Amino acid sequence: MENTAGSNPQSNGFTEKLKSWLSWSWTYVCFIWFGMVLIMIYVLWSPLKLQETLASASVFLNTLTPKFYVALTGTSSLISGLILIFEWWYFRKYGTSFIEQVSVSHLRPLLGGVESSSATGLFTSINGETEPRPSVSECKVWRNPLNLFRGAEYNRYTWVTGKEPLTYYDMNLSAQDHQTFFTGDTPQLRPEDAVMQKAWRERNPQARIRAAYQALEMNQDCAAAYVLLAEEEATTITEAERLFRKALSIGKPLLRPTPSQQESGSEHLDINLLVYIKRRLAMCARKLGRVKEAVKMMRDLMKEFPLLGMLNIHENLLEALLELQAYADVQAVLAKYDDISLPKSATICYTSALLKARAVSDKFSPEAASRRGLSSAEMNAVEAIHRAVEFNPHVPKYLLEMKSLILPPEHILKRGDSEAVAYAFFHLQHWKRAEGALNLLHCTWEGTFHEVSVYPKKELPFFILFTAGLCSFTAMLAMLTHQFPELMGVFAKAFFSTLFAPLGFFADKMESFMPSSFWHQLTRI
Repeated sequence: MENTAGSNPQSNGFTEKLKSWLSWSWTYVCFIWFGMVLIMIYVLWSPLKLQETLASASVFLNTLTPKFYVALTGTSSLISGLILIFEWWYFRKYGTSFIEQVSVSHLRPLLGGVESSSATGLFTSINGETEPRPSVSECKVWRNPLNLFRGAEYNRYTWVTGKEPLTYYDMNLSAQDHQTFFTGDTPQLRPEDAVMQKAWRERNPQARIRAAYQALEMNQDCAAAYVLLAEEEATTITEAERLFRKALSIGKPLLRPTPSQQESGSEHLDINLLVYIKRRLAMCARKLGRVKEAVKMMRDLMKEFPLLGMLNIHENLLEALLELQAYADVQAVLAKYDDISLPKSATICYTSALLKARAVSDKFSPEAASRRGLSSAEMNAVEAIHRAVEFNPHVPKYLLEMKSLILPPEHILKRGDSEAVAYAFFHLQHWKRAEGALNLLHCTWEGTFHEVSVYPKKELPFFILFTAGLCSFTAMLAMLTHQFPELMGVFAKAFFSTLFAPLGFFADKMESFMPSSFWHQLTRI
């Protein structure tokens, strides 16, 4: 299915040029507008009797009592304080500033900002043509390749603690993924697909499940509905596997689509769905102890769809091979994916370090190494650990159990704490199985990296700092005005006279530069 946006490059080029021109000229337009406002004020100074208006306003302000200024500054402090409380709550819940988010989302298109590219086109079509893929270097948040099942695993935490294991932001990203992969843009959207589009967007799990059953009432062969039920409603891995097998039996015939399906583009969506189902079935087999079967399914999937690097199925394969202790096969997978041109991950870096550490860790002694020095194999292991820690410095504290593990999220931030949680949750057992590997990791990490990096550093947004300063400043003004009304009045007059001094200087210069007849004619106009 062709992309309509890509079919008209001239239109896109003109739009991009227009946006870049607006972005370049925005600063100069602001200066020009400011200058025109100053000129307009000067021209209309006499016709509108602005001088008399300012004089009457100053007389009115002089008649006000200090209580008015106390009330004014106190109200300003209260309003800025309420804004500060809301901004802080929003930042704690969603990790960003509300004012900044709204401002950027509305102003970025006008200032030449680039919208994030769609995540569609990750797979190959039936005829073997490669679909467009997004730029890897711009991706920061990734789908967790080892994400748990909501109904069978995440919900157990909710049943025990009464708390939600996933954030709204994480679930919203998953909903967007599901809509893109399973019910993307097609010329002929089936009725059950429209229902499933709404189902993925529902915040309430029960509403999502009801929508899935509604789609099945429309069409018993709606594979996406069975996927949702396997993810959300199934309370055990065995039940989830049964529902995924049902969805697979529906999706398999679509590997050989009819000409009408090829024309409509629906086979592309079904391929995406089929890949997802096969991957989840392999994960079910891994969780149920059928590891060899899971490895075979993952290998077949990677062989059938070789352009699935964005989905990181090789990370599922690495974890399953480590469970089988098939270290030679693990090394073969690493040799293929541990390449400088491919995006790195904690799984790639730390698995490579684990293999090198495993070769020397059983006989490693820090005291002996300090006396005789490191051998070549030990040096390779230490350098591999250095490389892994430099990529994600958060992982060692979880592997060494210095920080408590929590359930991994459905999306992770590369090189961030969420990726460290997701890696350690599944790979801690493999490090423990290699005798002395954690000891070597601890010695290398403790001796080299004294302070753990906080990448990506989560700084307070500007508007939180601004509202905090504004609230404190206005509260201080209110207190000083209440305690020292006369002194604050003198200070306010001096401040405003100093503030408007440049304007008066500009007006005097304009009068001396322009002939008086010119200003007289403008006044008459």
